[in-house]
Formats: sequence, structure tokens, C-alpha cells
Amino acid sequence: MRHISRTTAALAAVLAAGIVLSGCSAGADYSGASDGGSTAERAPLAVDAADTASDGEQNAAAADQALVITGTVTITADDPIAASEKATAIARAAGGRVDARTEYAPRDGDAGSATLTLRVPADAVEDVRDQLKELGTVEETDFSSVDVGTQQRDLDTRITTLRASIARYTSWLADADTTADLIQLEQAIAERQNELESLEAQQRALDDKVAMSTITLQLRSVALAPPPDGPDNFWEGLVVGWNGFVAFWGGVAVALGVGLPWLVVLGAVLTVVVLLVRRAGRSSVTPLTASAPAAATAPAAPSGSE
Repeated sequence: MRHISRTTAALAAVLAAGIVLSGCSAGADYSGASDGGSTAERAPLAVDAADTASDGEQNAAAADQALVITGTVTITADDPIAASEKATAIARAAGGRVDARTEYAPRDGDAGSATLTLRVPADAVEDVRDQLKELGTVEETDFSSVDVGTQQRDLDTRITTLRASIARYTSWLADADTTADLIQLEQAIAERQNELESLEAQQRALDDKVAMSTITLQLRSVALAPPPDGPDNFWEGLVVGWNGFVAFWGGVAVALGVGLPWLVVLGAVLTVVVLLVRRAGRSSVTPLTASAPAAATAPAAPSGSE
């Protein structure tokens, strides 16, 4: 009985151990499957998270960028003055403005020229440039952009720091007990306020450059053909002859007008010289005339006195 009971106990122990081992292997397989499934499920999530982080960094970098766009457009137009009017209308229609405008009248055989400084919204630069091309023949186009995002952030930080400093000094000013402390705090606040106003002015100017791009538009014309060398018929010859005749006598009149004062002065000098010469000639003739009768009345010597 004891032997049977021991055998039974041994078999029960073996069965129990088998059950336990099978359960452990199954649990291991389940846990492995669970881990594998979770890893497989996590992989796409990890990729999506990486993509999301990359997109966020790109968006942040794009948000940190602040571009100042400037450009120059040179166009040859038939009528630069009229083209400048159209360019002004294009800029204003795009929400921009004209900061400077210079026009030159026709000269030296051309139809004039004009130079405009246009300020247009940054997002409308391409549209405005396309419209400007319709004003004539584009000779040159040059655009560039400068990233001033770092400069903007630096200004923002300095302005925020100065405002906090002014607020702190203002609170101290309310608790000041002595006149020396009051004077010192007021001077510190005034210095910081001046610096703050300067930085705010720089910030506004920089924001305007970022928001409104600058386009320098140069409008010019082709020199007109020179006039023909000579007249082609009688009437044209008559006109040319008459114009030459009038031009000649006009030149003579101008020459007389220029030389008349000199002629008057020279005439006066010559008159004085002639009078002096005549007076000198008269004074030299008078003594000779007076001595001639005296010589004629002298007695002759007697011939028979020898």
C-alpha cells in the first residue's frame, strides 16, 4: 500500500509538473505574441510620432523665418510716364503704396523716363511682378530675400526685458524713501524708456519691411529716330531756308547786343584820341606861320660896299 501510494504520488507530481510546464510555455507563447503584437502596433505609432515631430519642427522653422524681399525691375516702355501711372494703380490694387516717384520729361530724342519705389504685401510680390511685365519689355529683373527672424526674436526679447525692468524700477520708485533714491530710480527709468522706444521703432520698421516688400521700378524709353538730313520738296526747303534766315539775323542781333557796349566804349576812346591828335597838329603849325614873315622883311646887305 505504501508502495502504491508512493507511485501514485510520483505520477501525480509528474502530471502536475507537466501541466505547470505546459501552462508556462503557453503563457510564454502568449506573452511573446502579446509583446510581438504590441511592438508591431507601436512601430507605426512611433513612425507617426517622428513624422509629427518633424512636421512640427518644420512649421516652427517656417514660423521663425521672417523674409525681407527687395527687387529691381527695369522695363522699356513706349510711354514711361503713362506706364508709371499704371504701375501705381497696380501697386495700390494689390494693397500696397508708392513711397517715391520720379519722372523725367522727354529729352535727347527719347520719350522720357520714370523711377518708382513700390511697397507691396510680401504675398503679392509674384502677382505684382507678373502685372508689371505687361507695361513693356522687361530688360532686367533682380529679386533677393534676407531672413531677419533672428533679429526679430532678439528685438522681442530685449523689449520684453526692458518692459519688465521698467515695471520693476517703477515699483521700487513707489517705495523710495530718500530724494537720492528717487532721482536715481527716475534716471534709470528714463534711460530704459528711451532705449525701449528706440527698440520699438526698430521693431516697427523691421515688421514693415517684412510685411511690405520693396520693388524699385525703372521705366525708360527707346530713343526716337533722328530727323531726316534735308528737305524733300520745295515747301520744306522754303521752311528750312526761312528758319535759317531768321536764325542768322537772330544771331546777328544777339551779336550786336553783346558787342554794342564794347562799340560804345571803343567809339568814345577813338573820339578822344582824334581830338587830341588834331589839337596837337594845330599847335605845331602856328609857330611856323609866325616866323615866316619875319624872315621875309629882313634888310638885304648893300652890294657896292666892297
